[in-house]
Amino acid sequence: MSAASRAPLRSNRTNRTTPSTRVRRRAALTAGAAATALLVTACGSGGTSGGGGNTNFVTGTDGIATVAEGERTPAPDLSGKTIAGKTLDVADYKGKVVVLNVWGSWCNPCRAEAKYFAKVSKEYAGKGVQFVGINTRDTSTGAALAFEKDWGITYPSLYDPTGKLLLRFDKGTLNPQAIPSTLILDRDGKIAARSLSALSEERLVKMLKPVVAEK
Repeated sequence: MSAASRAPLRSNRTNRTTPSTRVRRRAALTAGAAATALLVTACGSGGTSGGGGNTNFVTGTDGIATVAEGERTPAPDLSGKTIAGKTLDVADYKGKVVVLNVWGSWCNPCRAEAKYFAKVSKEYAGKGVQFVGINTRDTSTGAALAFEKDWGITYPSLYDPTGKLLLRFDKGTLNPQAIPSTLILDRDGKIAARSLSALSEERLVKMLKPVVAEK
């Protein structure tokens, strides 16, 4: 066999990759990695507390993580349009305890806990507590609105189909790492407690009561 016959065959076509193409590819990979990090535990029945380094929260045997009053971090900017098309800013609820529930109409554990959130939100409406949902990964608001109607949910939900609001939470804090996730914000807008799994009525009230009792 001649040296020419042993040489690898080369395509007549050249692979032309322009600088702008490479930039677009890198941007797409970065966005994809962020979305994957958020959704890797999506719609699961549980999660991990996460947060390496100098974390200041403690996770109990019930899966509820809590932070002492003097060690809490503020929640990030959580504002935008609701699934009903209205403008909402969670910061406007400072002075109240806020229950943030991350959910999607496509999520089975979200459906399992919805009736408890509907019930407890009404029971605590006159006790200085405001419930707010963050609806994510629903490609349109129609399914989300139907979900709320089916389960009797009357509190507002921010519409966050791509998870941009969820990515605003700092790593190492009580950030929502699963769908569903629930966070309790104290009256100063700081994160006091978190759960990364669907909640029963008993566990939801267990998370909420100590923060409501704070003076």
